[in-house]
Amino acid sequence: MFPASVRGMNLMRLSLSMRVCAIHQSFTTFRLSMNLEHVVCVRCEESFDSREKIVNSNGELWHSQCFTCCQCFQPFPDGVFYEFDGRRYCEHDFQVLFAPCCGKCNEFIIGRVIKAMNASWHPSCFRCRVCSTELADMGFMKHGNEALCHGCFAGVKAAARGKHMCYKCHQIIEDGPLKFRGELYHPYHFNCNACGIELTSDAREVASRPGYTSQDVNELYCLRCHDKMGIPICGACHRPIEERVVTALGKNWHVEHFVCARCEKPFMGNRHYEKRGLAYCETHYHMLFGNLCYVCNQVIAGDVFTCMNKAWCADHFACFMCDQKLNTKSKFYEYDLKPACKKCYEKLPTELRRRLKKMHDEQARRSGGSPVQYTPTPSAVAVAPESP
Repeated sequence: MFPASVRGMNLMRLSLSMRVCAIHQSFTTFRLSMNLEHVVCVRCEESFDSREKIVNSNGELWHSQCFTCCQCFQPFPDGVFYEFDGRRYCEHDFQVLFAPCCGKCNEFIIGRVIKAMNASWHPSCFRCRVCSTELADMGFMKHGNEALCHGCFAGVKAAARGKHMCYKCHQIIEDGPLKFRGELYHPYHFNCNACGIELTSDAREVASRPGYTSQDVNELYCLRCHDKMGIPICGACHRPIEERVVTALGKNWHVEHFVCARCEKPFMGNRHYEKRGLAYCETHYHMLFGNLCYVCNQVIAGDVFTCMNKAWCADHFACFMCDQKLNTKSKFYEYDLKPACKKCYEKLPTELRRRLKKMHDEQARRSGGSPVQYTPTPSAVAVAPESP
């Protein structure tokens, strides 16, 4: 802990001034030698030899071997020492004995010491916990175990009451706040950019608008003047759209408000599907209105093959007898309401094929006399059985 007698003082780094006195055969040297006859070293109280080096520190003379740290008795590195209570210390011993440790960086403090919050601090380390402003010369407020500037302290108190702080006057906003350029204000600090009336909390900020000059954007307007600017209204929240606009379903939308009618996730520019005046993402559109594959019973998101009142995905549209895949150019026969390729169909017994032919002819007669054909999507044709 810093000694009581040292608190609040500036601990100055003192540079050692060494003076080496060489003896020359001159009158000046002779006078100096005469003056040293009654001068002794401050430490050992012995006299100086006329040819030895003498250290002059703040008017006190020392033998060079006597001018050492009073703690470790070693010469001062680079001639730098710290003096306290009439005793001189090297930097290391002075820090260990007297210098406090900073409550933030845990380094020794040499120079100005800030005593606050039951700890010592470098001036540059003692900062507001919220905005990081230096508090050494501006005062602070204690909040729990943290130091806050006056502005942030007022903001914390306001937040505890469920209120906001005005960015301009730093006072609590008791009524509705006005948001402008990302900050909250008392509405009465501003006037309408068009008519000059004092604003209320329902004022609107125009961030950007085609056809308006740079002086007209990023400004505040009263609700009446804002409505005259022809700004589109969101179909979801019914509030003005002042930034990006999504136009769909015959309405305008905020980007974040144009969502899937089922999962309510914003499309954010991705593809959507419209059905009965509602918008759906791809997954839920196919889930609600798409076809299910007859084989895998999954929603078919790609090409759909439909015939015999059934639907298949491209991976499972195949001959049910040999599993050979069929495509848009394939010809197949209907057997038990399932597709069969020509090769497998011809392996069936002759009598069975004859009866199938008769059945399909009867179906063709009832449907108007045309052969029974199926046209899947994209295009796949089911061929009526031929006579055996």
